[in-house]
Amino acid sequence: MNEVSKLVKADKIVRWGMTFSLILLLFQAGIIAVFYLKLPPLLPLFNQLPWGEERLGATYELLLPFIITTVFFLFNYILLRKLYITTPLISRIIGITTLLSSLLTFIFVVRTIQLVL
Repeated sequence: MNEVSKLVKADKIVRWGMTFSLILLLFQAGIIAVFYLKLPPLLPLFNQLPWGEERLGATYELLLPFIITTVFFLFNYILLRKLYITTPLISRIIGITTLLSSLLTFIFVVRTIQLVL
């Protein structure tokens, strides 16, 4: 298991992808924690729905993208470590996918908070 850790840390794509994903998740948690009490009770979260109250969600629903992305990050990290020895290319793709999902979730949360405040 220690050998897998050394190999994963040596791979720049995997290391940078997972590191930046974790940093984005931590920034996102910090931003939500700072602005949570300042947010109104209803937020425009469901932008694909038609205009009206269907688009609005409660303030606590802003935590759902963060929780889903965190679970996705943890699952991908475990999967990445399991697959790295046999297929490093798939592990690199998983690292990049995790980074993109964390980045898009971060942008969604920041833009939603900017829109309301």
